[in-house]
Amino acid sequence: MPVEKVEALVVGGGQAGLAMSEHLSRAGLSHVVLERARIAERWRSERWDSLVANGPAWHDRFPGMEFPDTDPDAFPEKEKVADYFVAYAQKINAPVRCGVEVTEVRRLSGQQGFHVETTDGTFEASFVIAATGAFQTPVFPKMVPDTAGVFQLHSASYKNPGQLPEGGVLVIGAGSSGTQIADELQQAGRKVYLSVGPHGRPPRSYRGRDFVWWLGVLNKWDAEATPGVEHTTIAVSGAEGGKTVDFRRLAEGGMTLLGRTAGFENGIMRFQPDLKKNIEDGDADYLALLDEADAYVERNGLDLPVEPEAREIGPDPVCVRDPLLELDLKKEGISTILWATGFERDYGWLKVDALDETGAPKHQRGVSSEPGVYFLGLPWQTRRGSTFIWGVWFDAKYLADHMSKQRGYMIYESQAEKA
Repeated sequence: MPVEKVEALVVGGGQAGLAMSEHLSRAGLSHVVLERARIAERWRSERWDSLVANGPAWHDRFPGMEFPDTDPDAFPEKEKVADYFVAYAQKINAPVRCGVEVTEVRRLSGQQGFHVETTDGTFEASFVIAATGAFQTPVFPKMVPDTAGVFQLHSASYKNPGQLPEGGVLVIGAGSSGTQIADELQQAGRKVYLSVGPHGRPPRSYRGRDFVWWLGVLNKWDAEATPGVEHTTIAVSGAEGGKTVDFRRLAEGGMTLLGRTAGFENGIMRFQPDLKKNIEDGDADYLALLDEADAYVERNGLDLPVEPEAREIGPDPVCVRDPLLELDLKKEGISTILWATGFERDYGWLKVDALDETGAPKHQRGVSSEPGVYFLGLPWQTRRGSTFIWGVWFDAKYLADHMSKQRGYMIYESQAEKA
């Protein structure tokens, strides 16, 4: 099979890969997007059945296309989000090839560019863009042995309550995924325990505006990366039309809140004594945003309704006042542990000097330390919003502009060379 040559090769056909394709086309760079499964596959097969977008349709989209047949203030279902990306790929005529996995990328010997091995042949490209994002491989702690007699799964494998064996469920991780799944399980009649770590807890809406609007006008989406901070757990939900996550309310409904998971031994799960602090720190984050929003309204003379009830913080439930530090899984009838513990990166196919000793990308704003290699869709790549649909679109433009400049240098010939 002959080698196929392109100027840019994009690895990944999700939101990052499609955003990159649009800007590469605008820059006149020939390219191909390789996706090992289907466009936006993770939305279809690696998320639970009832998942909806965490942001409203007017906000969580690309600038060039709205969600069809969707209320702008609604939170689209996961299948509708995946369909949106398929339609967008058609709209921009993105050269996506599905069912093609990239197995190895190496720098060409003695010349510019890269040699790319895939399951459907070999490519050579001047630029390679890793658009697989940071949420690639589920983090599944090996804390509880298989012999413990409890069913374990990661949130990426969870579909619905009926998938789990009868009995109680311990959900470890109280970010958006863990909190929404725990809430769904409780509404399905399960006894639920939720391990809560440090988190941000914004209001779903305040004074008639969704929190994504507030983060926008307060310039928080454009906050630049903080050294050492890759990802901040945030508890927010678009479920049931969108609602503010309130851990005290979940506890009032029968859920038992626990501190961060510390370990397991002889059937006993142990937890750190940090639950009250984690809840209170989340409250402080919540109230601080309300303060900033109120100040913005007053400063700009906006006619937005006051909402004093938003500042009402209920009393601590018993599980917060007197937290459990140990949990006997068998005694409490817990049959399932669901790990909502996030994902880790996997760039094992990238055989160039673009990663540090931990396997993390070495980059500035997505431009790799290896000339010609780029990353897209990373948390805090350029700003807080980098991993969101609209945020990755703007990051892709920056990378395409950078490649255009580099192409200009690469094709330069001096007068002496032309002679």
